[in-house]
Amino acid sequence: MRVRSDLFVSALVRRVFSAGGFAAVTKKGIEEAGAIYVRQRFRDGSETLYGPAPQALVIDEDRDSRLFEIRLARGEPQAIDTLLERERRFDPDFWVLEVELDDLGTLLPMAAA
Repeated sequence: MRVRSDLFVSALVRRVFSAGGFAAVTKKGIEEAGAIYVRQRFRDGSETLYGPAPQALVIDEDRDSRLFEIRLARGEPQAIDTLLERERRFDPDFWVLEVELDDLGTLLPMAAA
C-alpha cells in the first residue's frame, strides 16, 4: 500500500530539518494521492526540480513506493515556475515542497535511470 501524499511530505519535511536544512510546503495537493514535486534551492540562485518518476521506470518491487526523477537540474527559477504551471494545467492537485539543502542524499528516493 502506498503512503499517503500528506504523510510522505510531512516525513520529508522532518527529515530535511533533521539534516540541517529548511523545507516548506508551498502548494498543498490532494492528501491521499496528489503528485509531489520537490523544488531544491541552492545558494547561487539555481534550483533543481524533482517530480514523480514515470511508471515505466518503476520496477515491480517498487510499485507501491514513491520514486522521483530530476525534471530540471540547476535551472533558473522561472524555468521551474513554467514547468509547474504546465503541470497545474494538466493536474492541479499536486504538492510542491521547497527545500533549502545542498545535498538531498538519500532523503528523496530516486528511480533508476
